[in-house]
Amino acid sequence: MANIDGLTEKMLRGFAARTSRRSLFGMLGGVLAGASSLPLLPVARAADAPDPAADPKSGQQPPVYSGNPQDPGNQASCDYWRYCAIDGSLCACYGGTVNACPPGTEMSPITWIGTCRNPADGRSYIVSYNDCCGGVLWGRCNCQRNEGDRPVVRPQNDNEITWCFGTKSQSYTCTVSIILGAAEPEVHPAHR
Repeated sequence: MANIDGLTEKMLRGFAARTSRRSLFGMLGGVLAGASSLPLLPVARAADAPDPAADPKSGQQPPVYSGNPQDPGNQASCDYWRYCAIDGSLCACYGGTVNACPPGTEMSPITWIGTCRNPADGRSYIVSYNDCCGGVLWGRCNCQRNEGDRPVVRPQNDNEITWCFGTKSQSYTCTVSIILGAAEPEVHPAHR
């Protein structure tokens, strides 16, 4: 132990003899500045990053599929075919489904409607958009697709209104899309 102490003392005395306090503080400042820039270097951190879909408030949602080939698409995505006239948050991201409100909310009896084309069969369907009311709005999976939206003079086709009328709470949470039925094919006036 005495040998280690003697060797350490000899090295420190030699270092002190060769440097001044000013140069020591300069080297120490350089080391601190260099050490503080180490976190800025590029490092692969993807493996350490948490899965954003695991946090319910992250805005990320894992895909939700029906499993039915006649109902294609991710129900937690704004690109899902039934959402062609939706304006609001998707209930599939809040613990509900494409046609059922999440627990603790109530479906509004007042709706707006749209006509969406199903890519699986090429047919158009009348879709009722019902707001689910009474829960907490986190702002997740917010979609605004205005295909076929009409001005307020035709309120049944307008998606800019909060439709939480006839419910206990008028606090908007999310929107479901319920298929009412197949739309009649449009008949060209020349074929009548």
